[in-house]
Amino acid sequence: MRLRPLALGLASVAFVGATISAPGAAAAGGAASDEAWPPGNCPQDKVCVWAHWAHPEPAPVETPSVATDQEWSGDTPALTYYNRTSRDADLTYYYVWPDGSKSTYTLCAPKKSGSIFYLPVNVTAVTWHDGSC
Repeated sequence: MRLRPLALGLASVAFVGATISAPGAAAAGGAASDEAWPPGNCPQDKVCVWAHWAHPEPAPVETPSVATDQEWSGDTPALTYYNRTSRDADLTYYYVWPDGSKSTYTLCAPKKSGSIFYLPVNVTAVTWHDGSC
């Protein structure tokens, strides 16, 4: 069955998307960042989600779909995220398969870091993570 390799591949990509890091790049406002995807226009002390990948690279310049300093729930398309707070945060998101079924995942976004999703997903919640990622 072809779905099983696809499911395994998606799980691997989701894990890689949540854990990848790369050499530093300049962040908005001249502040340095060691992240592959710096905070762009995400306000200080907020968790941000953008519907698109950073363009122009390396940081997003469009208005974030979500910019929160408290727990949040909703449903927004996501390809880039950044946690600019002093706390680790959990992002709950889902992927819609070609057959219309959904798979839901949660990733821990460490404080002062960000990354991308390699597939289009929707973020449905931001909550504070107990302990460290």
